[in-house]
Amino acid sequence: MNFNKPNVKQFFQTYGIQAFSVSPDETQLAFSTNLNGHYNLWAMDLPNTFPYPLTFHNQSTGSIQYDKEGNFILLASDQDGDENTQLYAIPTKGGELKPIRTSEGHRHMMPMLSKDGRKVYYTSNKDSQTFLKSYVYNLENDQEEVFLEGDGAPTYLSEKSPEETSFVYLKMFANTSQLAFAVKDGEHLRLTPETDQQHTFSGLAYASEKDLYFTTTYDADFAYLAKFDLETKEFSKVKELDGVSLTDVKYDESSNSLYIGGSKGVKDSLYRYDLENGTLEELVLPVSVVMQMKVAESGNLYLMGVSATVPTNIYKFSDGKWENLTNYGVPGVAKEEMVEPEVVTYPSYDGTEIEAMFFRAKPDNDNGHVILWPHGGPQAAERQTFRALFQFLLYQGYSIFTPNFRGSTGYGLKFTKVIEGDWGYGPRLDNVEGLEWLIKNGYADRDKILLMGGSYGGYMALLLHGRHPEYFKAVVDIFGVSNLFSFVESVPEHWKPMMKQWVGDPVKDKDKFTEDSPITYLESMTKPMLVIQGAKDPRVVKAESDQIVEALEKQGTDVQYLVLDDEGHGFSKKENEIKVYEQVLEFFEQYV
Repeated sequence: MNFNKPNVKQFFQTYGIQAFSVSPDETQLAFSTNLNGHYNLWAMDLPNTFPYPLTFHNQSTGSIQYDKEGNFILLASDQDGDENTQLYAIPTKGGELKPIRTSEGHRHMMPMLSKDGRKVYYTSNKDSQTFLKSYVYNLENDQEEVFLEGDGAPTYLSEKSPEETSFVYLKMFANTSQLAFAVKDGEHLRLTPETDQQHTFSGLAYASEKDLYFTTTYDADFAYLAKFDLETKEFSKVKELDGVSLTDVKYDESSNSLYIGGSKGVKDSLYRYDLENGTLEELVLPVSVVMQMKVAESGNLYLMGVSATVPTNIYKFSDGKWENLTNYGVPGVAKEEMVEPEVVTYPSYDGTEIEAMFFRAKPDNDNGHVILWPHGGPQAAERQTFRALFQFLLYQGYSIFTPNFRGSTGYGLKFTKVIEGDWGYGPRLDNVEGLEWLIKNGYADRDKILLMGGSYGGYMALLLHGRHPEYFKAVVDIFGVSNLFSFVESVPEHWKPMMKQWVGDPVKDKDKFTEDSPITYLESMTKPMLVIQGAKDPRVVKAESDQIVEALEKQGTDVQYLVLDDEGHGFSKKENEIKVYEQVLEFFEQYV
């Protein structure tokens, strides 16, 4: 029997996973997924893998934890993407979604259950919008107290020791500048040595009440594994890998070893470090990018990850083998029918080497057009992750080019930092040089280039349109910054301390802000545009899109404006995601 070729709309029917957790006895896996078109908490009884719903509140969940006895789950959910996460508890078989800590218009972050399951530790902006406070709430007597006040920078609770004799907090000065401190017996101990050089901190794990392992760029360009001894108060470098940034760290008590994530460019790696003999073993990953890891008491490793042609799934690593616990894919479309990216490098205007991915549409679909996709962040990177948007556009015949311009992560701290205070010059020219490289090397025709980006990528799409309109036939901006002056004033309060380093000072750097604001170049924005915005976006507020659309309409530019009333900085609802994808395709099809 012959069947028709898969329809492009099948790419709309892919599902996502936001976070997961495993019960202490490993008999249940709970995860946030959108199987019913909205994100809810679902579960599977292991070793069986048939999912059933636990919640029906139709909202995203970013944190999931079981109490030690496996009687209930603590979760954090927001409302329609507003990022004001509230804390709830629910029985492990579902039922009442009980509010634990809620405060309208405020965020409850980094929640942690105490070892006995009677207390919740968390960080919130409810009493300190800028520097934050951390609290301990007693579930039994409904009493709460502040146990850490932020000072000098937004301050987040990071981790507590197994017996809760110490805890670690993080001061966030910038994306590329953090300091971590351990509090033990009332003493605050800085985990990295004193230095004037900014550095990062991540991936913390307690291996005992005294031994802390984490990754840092202290005195280095790429993050390495380090240790702090709470008894001797000594810092030491443990393991570094050339050209690889070590990221997440998880301790496995059963083997006295660490699972360590690594990042290099567009892909991740995974290692196991034996604390007894100091050996490092690289493990084969079932995915290209790791999003979350959890080690069970048994020593089994659970991992959530994604690849360019396979959506997010959850895996179990046991006895040296990986097992799929979920099997999300594109319905009716084989992995081989999708496109893996070619990883390329090219020299930018000043000789800086830029890594990029080129997704080439298959010959029988190719319409000859290339979409430039500047990524969001900007201190992030486009990596080998599954984007339904990419794969359905590729299936429709569009090739896609994704440069990791200066400021991207995965290429060392120095490379990431160069975008600070320079949002609109170096990164912009890296994108332009990428287009010239494509044209010169036969990847693209000069008159067949389209432009689309989201968040910082939306900002860059607007800026490129305004300053280099000759390259593009049409432009899509998805919740992009249009005006740096208004942007730095409208971000969440706990972001504001880092804005001067990240973007600049609107008074001292007035000329630079003007030069790098897309709205400065309205008159050059003559190509057709589609602007997409979530009404509840707390990061790039709706006013950023409103002002650029209003100005474009006033000067007569052809612009369409799609506002999603129940979304924030992304698309959490399947019907909205489909609406966006269909409108993007319909828009581009007019210019092919």
